[in-house]
Amino acid sequence: MKIAWKEMKKSKAKFLILGSIIFLVSFLTFIISGLANGLSQDNAALIKDLPAGQFYLDEDANQTYNLSKIDEDVQKKTLADNPDATAFSIQMGFVNDAEDKQHSVAFVTSTDSDLFQNVREGEIILDRTLEDEGIKVGDVLTNNQFSGEFVVKGFVDQQKYSHAPVAFIQMKNYQEIYRVMEMQAIFIPGKDAPTISGVESFSNKEFLNAIPSYSAEQMSLNMIVWFLVIISGMLFAIFFYMMNVQKIGLYGILKAIGMKTLSLFRMIWYQMIVITVVALALSIALSQGFSIVAPEGMPFHLTLDTVFMLSGVFLVVGFIGATISGFQIKKIEPLQAIQQGEM
Repeated sequence: MKIAWKEMKKSKAKFLILGSIIFLVSFLTFIISGLANGLSQDNAALIKDLPAGQFYLDEDANQTYNLSKIDEDVQKKTLADNPDATAFSIQMGFVNDAEDKQHSVAFVTSTDSDLFQNVREGEIILDRTLEDEGIKVGDVLTNNQFSGEFVVKGFVDQQKYSHAPVAFIQMKNYQEIYRVMEMQAIFIPGKDAPTISGVESFSNKEFLNAIPSYSAEQMSLNMIVWFLVIISGMLFAIFFYMMNVQKIGLYGILKAIGMKTLSLFRMIWYQMIVITVVALALSIALSQGFSIVAPEGMPFHLTLDTVFMLSGVFLVVGFIGATISGFQIKKIEPLQAIQQGEM
């Protein structure tokens, strides 16, 4: 370890360049991961906040939520057999405030349940982001497809769907707006959900993929994150490979005086860990700071679990890259390496 540390102090510029690159890559990875999680919450917080369970869609909907219509008889029987179950529907729409300003919302209605907000006819409960747009409790809202008016009864936090604030309304009001009697889905909390004929079941994660644009959006961002992680591993491999080529003579001398190949690998691993830990510490600190100074409208959500997971992945990838670069050390013959270093 002393040799590794002395080399790092002697070649500060080389290791500083590698550390700076790893810092930039890891910082960019944390930022993109935070944006991916933020967009995920902004796209489907309504569904993600539900407990683990099973969702049921019409078999003829081709695993597409918007096309699903649950048969009324199936719904009644399922709700009767499962007291914790609820049927719900979600559709994009809009409401107009007193100044006739239009606000995009995702209308949500459900049967009586503790999982969703329960409202009476003519009442509406909104996501709190609409409060920031000037809507207050007691305001009267309208909709062009609704003959009556909605009175704002309250606000809820972090209830988004398809990047729009959720608006909870009563079932009869929903049916009047969209001219449909069937509900779109049934949800039964718990792991031991029953099999129901005529409908197809989905886990929470599978149901999220049935939401338009959700899977495509998350897949694109996650691909960028993992691509950056792979790049960091390649950087380690290339950097240490070039360093090892330059130090063939040194390795030959160390082997000649009895140092084992494993000890040389440990020297490389030690240097990799020091560089990675310092770079990750800086990138974690800055990414957490970014979450504080990020613009208010930016959907940025970086949890500590995500940070620790990605940090562990960076360390593993760095270890693999450094190890691959060190395979050439095993082939070094002391006398030949010394002669090559003298040329």
